Amino acid sequence: MEDIANNPSQYQQVVQQLLLRYAEGKPAYGEIEVETIFDTQRNHYQIVHLGWHHRRWVHHCVMHLDIRDEKIWILHNSTEHDIARDLVELGVPKHNIVLGFHPRYIREMSEYAVG
Repeated sequence: MEDIANNPSQYQQVVQQLLLRYAEGKPAYGEIEVETIFDTQRNHYQIVHLGWHHRRWVHHCVMHLDIRDEKIWILHNSTEHDIARDLVELGVPKHNIVLGFHPRYIREMSEYAVG
């Protein structure tokens, strides 16, 4: 992929590409569907698991990313994927990635953006 460090308008495409790749993996348990939800007008992106596991209904947000002020905010990740590392590998500079699931004082100590 081309260098996108100076072109944050491509972040929508990068986030969608990454989540579609992650969504290819299906949980090993239950009759679970994997859905990607892309709100490109408001810049909200999610992967959701839904379906049945035994006799229990499952509806779970697995990942949630937003694009805010030309930065990619990782708001939730309940998987083993290192989303920030994968975004960097796709050309997103660390100063444009926010680990939004950490409080500000923790983000200040990371190698990523504070917000």
